[in-house]
Amino acid sequence: MGQLRWRLADEEGSQPALFDPDDLLEREVGRGEFRGLEFLHVNARRIINEVPAASRMPFRYTINAYRGCSHACAYCLAGNTRVLLADGRTRPLADLRPGELVCGTQRAASYRRYVATPVLDHWSTVKAAHRITLEDGTTLVASGDHRFLTDRGWKHVTRSEPGALPRPFLTTNDKLMRVGALPAPPEHDDYRRGYLCGLGLKSEVGRQVRSIEALGIELPMYDITTGTGDFIANGVVSHNCFARPTHEYLGLNIGEDFERKIVVKINAVERVRAELSPARWGGDHIAMGTNTDPYQRCEGKYHLTRGIVQALAERANPFSILTKSTLILRDVDLLAEAARRTDVRVNFSIGTLDEEVWRLTEPGTPHPRQRVAAVARLNRAGVRCGVLVAPVIPGLSDRPSQIRRVVAACADAGAVSISPIALHLRPGVRQHWMEWLERTRPDLVSTYEQLYQRGSYLPATSQRALAGTADRARKVAPRHGPGNERESPGGTTRR
Repeated sequence: MGQLRWRLADEEGSQPALFDPDDLLEREVGRGEFRGLEFLHVNARRIINEVPAASRMPFRYTINAYRGCSHACAYCLAGNTRVLLADGRTRPLADLRPGELVCGTQRAASYRRYVATPVLDHWSTVKAAHRITLEDGTTLVASGDHRFLTDRGWKHVTRSEPGALPRPFLTTNDKLMRVGALPAPPEHDDYRRGYLCGLGLKSEVGRQVRSIEALGIELPMYDITTGTGDFIANGVVSHNCFARPTHEYLGLNIGEDFERKIVVKINAVERVRAELSPARWGGDHIAMGTNTDPYQRCEGKYHLTRGIVQALAERANPFSILTKSTLILRDVDLLAEAARRTDVRVNFSIGTLDEEVWRLTEPGTPHPRQRVAAVARLNRAGVRCGVLVAPVIPGLSDRPSQIRRVVAACADAGAVSISPIALHLRPGVRQHWMEWLERTRPDLVSTYEQLYQRGSYLPATSQRALAGTADRARKVAPRHGPGNERESPGGTTRR
């Protein structure tokens, strides 16, 4: 299975490893609704983790039963798709291997230029196939989940399945961004080395989508992760995703592993019960959802969060949960029982009610209106539930009118607290975000470079302005729930 390294997100390495490589018990390949995922079963040495002293978080202890997040996966292209290599040649996607150099793109002013980028990961799966045909006769066979760069931004091949969350998808009104059909492989090494110099990808070189058709069969599909987050497939700019920093600490690749390879601490409930022993535990508040969502999709398979909540309730140990998932409603009766025994608090993260912004920034999460409804249901059940308007994203969801809308809706749902939190761009996340911004909203790049030039947080003046907008909105919003509190991620201060 190879070596799997696990450390806390503590760059100084001051805390011991949470498990040894030998503790990786097995890999389970997801089936059915979990197809395309891998679950890495581990036995954790401990489950209640102490937050590093340098952290700004207002809580001291956390529990994370999962590492990685199974909210969504994006696949893939047919194996015979020709990928443009860094030396100007092409190779079938199925034949690529990690370490090879291919062509990605990098924004330069008003256009993208080709750059060499390494293949970081390569994998395959089986997916329903769709054929995209362009006006010049170019064809691509891809899964409905795959994304291509169009003159209107990144779009999936097909719309979401019935009942799933909406997402941008290709139509015959779109143009796929390209420089034209791939040329024949250069014959001379000197030519190959200089092939890409100065070659740019401009907005006027798109090729109209002529048709998108389901082939009615499932085919082997392949994908790669690259350093730039994209690659050139049959002359078209094709998307792949970055991983999140916590997976790097595990020694997993920095590509799709965050969404595909979910580390599952299968002994989490057992460890919680052992670590809550009165002889070794002082009954401190424990925060959940501080790293990855405890009610992400795979919780429906493993039920670890439910078991942890049961254990905490039995010991009357105070705890809080931060989530974006309405799966938490499965456990509303259990949470209500826990709330009768100890201090229980739930916070929903609802950054915006703006449909366009939600689809752009959080396409794998439940609709924000569904989250608002979940806030109301939890409070009716006796589980104190507040809202973190988070993250508030400069230039996308920070207009006063947008803040007022989400505050009013959450107040009407009885949220016991409503507090805005501006986007935090810590190292690692910052790179991922800025490259995403370059692809989707290049007009905001210079704004972000200025706002975050001194660190990971929005300037204090901007944070005060945001808090003021939310305060004014709270004062005029109808409230159907108890209290009027100001919320921090790990606790509440009554006003």
